[in-house]
Amino acid sequence: MTPPGVPTRHDLDRTALAEHLDGEPGYRVAQVWDGLYRRLQVPAEMTDLPKALRARLTEELPGALREAAASESDAGETVKWLWALGDGTQVETVVMAYRDRVTACVSSQAGCAMACGFCATGQAGFDRHLTTGEIVEQVVVAARWARDRARRLSNVVFMGMGEPFANYDRTWAAVERIHDDLGLSSRHITLSTVGVVPGIHRLATEALPVNLAVSLHAADDDLRNELVPLNRRYPLDVLTEACRRYVDATRRRLSFEWALIADVNDTDEQARHLAGIARPLGAHVNLIPLNPTPGYATRGSSPAAVRTFHERLRALGVNATVRRTRGTEIDAACGQLRATAVALRPR
Repeated sequence: MTPPGVPTRHDLDRTALAEHLDGEPGYRVAQVWDGLYRRLQVPAEMTDLPKALRARLTEELPGALREAAASESDAGETVKWLWALGDGTQVETVVMAYRDRVTACVSSQAGCAMACGFCATGQAGFDRHLTTGEIVEQVVVAARWARDRARRLSNVVFMGMGEPFANYDRTWAAVERIHDDLGLSSRHITLSTVGVVPGIHRLATEALPVNLAVSLHAADDDLRNELVPLNRRYPLDVLTEACRRYVDATRRRLSFEWALIADVNDTDEQARHLAGIARPLGAHVNLIPLNPTPGYATRGSSPAAVRTFHERLRALGVNATVRRTRGTEIDAACGQLRATAVALRPR
């Protein structure tokens, strides 16, 4: 396991890698970088390097992630990893293979401080921010997983553990590495936020036009204050104005994530309020039947209630889809695998 504070192989940008390899021929930097990001290799697999250099890189630039648990579902098309980091904290990554794409859902923090009560990560609290390398390595692992199955990783969504905009600088550095060096189009990278308005403003000014998804979950301030405590700091009028600035600046489609909770936010009133927010922004709404978590007693909406809410939104002129829930049986909702592993740990 990597000792705390020691940079991992994906923490180094190209300049830092060149400094680390000072004394080696200049072309070695290109070879190592190509191995890490195009060939998705660990140093021991880089057979174009001398054996001694491979051993040195293995020792001096270790990986960030050690598998603590893993689970599969959907006939192996969904896999979730629980990783142990160098200081013992744990994070999760999910990869999902569909007919036309392979998507990695990555974490930006160990835990989360946003305290959304229905979210397993929010229930567990906050440990720390992830480094750029800890984020990037999750994507590299997912890309290797896809390659080993003769597939290609096509999409990365920052919808795992943590609030990306609370760790903005490291998250954005990871986005640039994923785009520039792993070769994913910015249009296939999505950052999700519960409504950190300064982060939305920053995203609107970035050179890469990545996608923005806002975890909305309620369309009036009273209910959203209860479900998403950050709403007390950035209420809906402030949040929607930030979303407007993002849409105007990037011309990218905005998405709202909506976890359907029985008799809480699946009502006709909430549908009308949501339509009033989504339509002017041209936003797409992703409806997600709530995954059950041990710390939140309220159940997800029934299939019939999901259909009714979906149909009501469409009748109100909102572009909405119901996201297929994947991996419920393997604790695939954010934070669930970590929570299960902690609960099962011997005391």
